[in-house]
Amino acid sequence: MSKLPAYSPAEVESQAQAYWENNQSFKTDNNPSKPTYYCLSMFPYTSGKAHVGHVRNYTIGDVITRYKKLNGFHTLQPFGWDSFGLPAENAAIKNKTHPASWTRRNIESMKQQIKKLGYAYDWNREFATCDPEYYRWQQWLFIKMYNSDLVYQKEAWVNWDPVDQTVLANEQVINGRGWRSDALVEKKKIKQWFCKITDFSDSLLDDLDSLNLWPDQVKRMQKNWIGRSEGTDVVFSLPNPINQIKDITVYTTRVDTLYGATYVALSPEHPLSHALAGSNQDILQFIDTCKVQSTAEADLATAEKKGIFTGQYATHPLTGKPIAIWIANYVLMEYGTGAIMAVPAHDERDLAFAEKYHIDVIQVIDDSKSPAVMINCGKLTGLPVDEAKQQMLSQLTSQGSGRVKTQYRLRDWGISRQRYWGVPIPMVHCHTCGVVPALNEDLPIRLPENIDYRYGESSLSQQPGFYETKCPKCGAEAKRETDTFDTFFDSSWYYHYFITQGDHDMTEKANDRWLPVDMYIGGIEHAILHLLYARFIQKVLVKLKLSKHPEPFTQLLSQGMVLKDGAKMSKSKGNTVDPTELITRYGADTLRFFITFAAPPEQSLEWSDGGVEGAYRFLKKVWQYAQDNAYLMMHAKYHVPSAQSPFIKTLSEVHTLLSHIERDLAKQQLNTVASGSMKLLALLQKVPADPEHAGLIRLVFSILLRVLNPICPHITHVLWQHLTLGVEGIENSQWPKPDLNLIAADISVDIVVQINGKTRGHVNVQSDVDKSTLEQLVMQNDKFKTHLEGKTIKRVIYIPQKLINVVAV
Repeated sequence: MSKLPAYSPAEVESQAQAYWENNQSFKTDNNPSKPTYYCLSMFPYTSGKAHVGHVRNYTIGDVITRYKKLNGFHTLQPFGWDSFGLPAENAAIKNKTHPASWTRRNIESMKQQIKKLGYAYDWNREFATCDPEYYRWQQWLFIKMYNSDLVYQKEAWVNWDPVDQTVLANEQVINGRGWRSDALVEKKKIKQWFCKITDFSDSLLDDLDSLNLWPDQVKRMQKNWIGRSEGTDVVFSLPNPINQIKDITVYTTRVDTLYGATYVALSPEHPLSHALAGSNQDILQFIDTCKVQSTAEADLATAEKKGIFTGQYATHPLTGKPIAIWIANYVLMEYGTGAIMAVPAHDERDLAFAEKYHIDVIQVIDDSKSPAVMINCGKLTGLPVDEAKQQMLSQLTSQGSGRVKTQYRLRDWGISRQRYWGVPIPMVHCHTCGVVPALNEDLPIRLPENIDYRYGESSLSQQPGFYETKCPKCGAEAKRETDTFDTFFDSSWYYHYFITQGDHDMTEKANDRWLPVDMYIGGIEHAILHLLYARFIQKVLVKLKLSKHPEPFTQLLSQGMVLKDGAKMSKSKGNTVDPTELITRYGADTLRFFITFAAPPEQSLEWSDGGVEGAYRFLKKVWQYAQDNAYLMMHAKYHVPSAQSPFIKTLSEVHTLLSHIERDLAKQQLNTVASGSMKLLALLQKVPADPEHAGLIRLVFSILLRVLNPICPHITHVLWQHLTLGVEGIENSQWPKPDLNLIAADISVDIVVQINGKTRGHVNVQSDVDKSTLEQLVMQNDKFKTHLEGKTIKRVIYIPQKLINVVAV
């Protein structure tokens, strides 16, 4: 074998990537003979350029996948593109191009960037959500859901941009105007398609408890979004029906405050509000004003509370007294019943409204006592709150004006979008047959891409060549649905398509051998909607008997942000780092090593140019060590050092280090693998470079390369091949396992002992000492006892092999 040349990242990485390509090293067999491991990073939106945040996400997944492969797992790590949606349309306007060409150009550009990083992806499975072969199965699934009564169409209130002629999400309404057109946004009632996600509210909520490997923060966010509450429907009757409306039903979780209700507030979209507006111009004008306000909860919480008295009264169900009916801008039709009983004394929003409009405030609970008791509640005054509540519920139930009810914050998922660049909803509208699903043999219903794209003019409703069709049922002239899917639908089932591709059901039962996904990696910003919708679709597949797994992802890892100078990297702040420039200068392995070493995956990572330089210096040291000792390693004959050899301790330290790395890998503390590689090199550098120790050098260096391989696959691949350290291709070797017999050798370390953060001395113990044993040794040592006399120990902090700090007061 020729002598190793100087380290050139470009040459090394080109050589390794060519080998993987030629040997299809990461192609996944759909009929694995070994245990399987499915690792998936959330696929990127096709924005045109990969950034360091992408690199961190994909590097974490690749380290985990390569580690599992070295441990004998048959791994699946695919990659694809989230490619439909408004950003592509907006970019098409800005660049005077077509969303399709803009998207596919970006895919090619981002793919070249990502391939330079050497990820172990099965590129044979790559797809984009705008590929007809992909969305054919999305349409197929939607039709199955329609036939199973899991989707429906109804009129719903939306934010409507009259200039761009499209529905806007709440976050796209800024100060009542469309984010792009600056037109005053209208509240409009139009037909929308909905998925019955609320049918699965209980399972979506309860099954969170089974997701033991999900971050608590994510589960908490989903629980709050679903928002199950136990409360009461309370009926306020109307003395005289208005447009056949006889009463107002409100939902409350605080029925104990019912005596304190001083007005009823309706949403501007409530049917009674519209009935009253028909004969009152002031009410009509107020409702029109509310149409241009944001309906986002965060905005409503801080917005000025406004309302109008309707001149009408309802009857209080317990007192029988009249109670004023108002219409208020802070009551949403989408939540509860679209009406509330307002209790200003016990609700901040109601109080702000009552103070503005001089409405009575009546306190009905005195919580200054234990237990809290009722006040101003007639015959219930003086009773403990719980007892009074039960009497109220009993009276409401017996007179038919109330019932206990479980309520959810979650609403059915509206999936209709009036934009062009999306998956066509595969339904047909027939004058005779009504709404009819497309036939399976006609799928995919293709999005026409050969149009002259103009925003606001290029929705499918403007394309007769698309919407003019025949009814699949009766053959008469009919019209295709011209709405497209919300792109969250596109990404809610894609983990299935990575498994089974081709001309058969995308959810065939064979998918279950790979499911649920073992490790799913992505940002915390997707904690609610994307993950909730993916969980919902998986439960739909179980209901349709297309899968047996109730949850799609076993483990979720939400990686931290990448920061620079304490701020999140973003184009708007001008503090981004171009990964392509770093790869050109230092190589992909250097970037991967820094990303892994700088912080544990869940924590924020502070960017450091010096840290990148340090990673590069370390890899050059690894290469230099291989250069200096290549001959010794390639001609070594290994034997285990004797118990008397001074280097049995070196080997013991190596295996102790391996045990620590394994322990932390189980918790995805990947930075330990990086630091462990540095420690292994430091241990090697202490061993004399002579024939007597060549076997030890060869063994430990092979361990170093295998430990470093998941992080830096290129340099380890080339050195492994050059030094012929094992089977061809390090990715086909085995992860080095710690030898428990060698770990048991007498390896001692000095541990710093601190009392309340101040160093008081050291203790010499075995390196694998556990916290409780070390704590006892410190407490029994006279040198430390004097600093603890008369004090109570609050907690003990232990950093393995380094420090113990006893906090006492």
